[in-house]
Amino acid sequence: MVARFPLSSGTIGVLALQGGVQEHLEHMQRCAVPCRAIRRAADLDDAVRGLILPGGESSTISRLLSKYGLDEAIVAAWRRGLKIWGTCAGAILLARSGDESIKPLGLMDISVARNAFGSQMDSFTCTAKIPEVASHPVPLTFIRAPKIVAAGPDVRVLLRIDDYIAAAEDDQCLATVFHPELTADLAFHRYFAAKCDLVSRKSTLLEGTPDWLPTSWMHVAR
Repeated sequence: MVARFPLSSGTIGVLALQGGVQEHLEHMQRCAVPCRAIRRAADLDDAVRGLILPGGESSTISRLLSKYGLDEAIVAAWRRGLKIWGTCAGAILLARSGDESIKPLGLMDISVARNAFGSQMDSFTCTAKIPEVASHPVPLTFIRAPKIVAAGPDVRVLLRIDDYIAAAEDDQCLATVFHPELTADLAFHRYFAAKCDLVSRKSTLLEGTPDWLPTSWMHVAR
């Protein structure tokens, strides 16, 4: 059982229109952080302290956001102080500029190149040291990943690899072009929970549980 380090009441929401929803919910449950799926604008109430935009198909998620009015609701909640984390497709949606076929939310001063590594066959894994996030090397999973190719002056780069930015944040937003929810490691989920003031930044950043498998998220109820 993962130790609890609660600071205040609240919950983390995971946008549940398409993509890796259940995996993020399972990781937050393993961090002992309250979480729930967000499907309607009404779900973004004051109890939601942070919102995860999961990986998936960015053009599909963008269309569904507009169809259900969630794009305007997310922007309004961000203006009220909501913290937002975009992973892979979610990072594309957070950006202020990028692929012209996507209507981004424009909440973070980054430019993102979609499908920057090529096809699904070009997906890969690696590890990296990210001192702000964890004391241990963090496993990274890239699946048809984008690249953050530019960042504004108020954006802090957490991880740069070769000629691109793989992880970055500002005061309200966090963007990762990889998928932390597809590894056993909890570092990024705890880091985001801390950004939302739901756990202490001094709490232990665990590398995961030995019995975790890539299918462990399947127990999460929809």
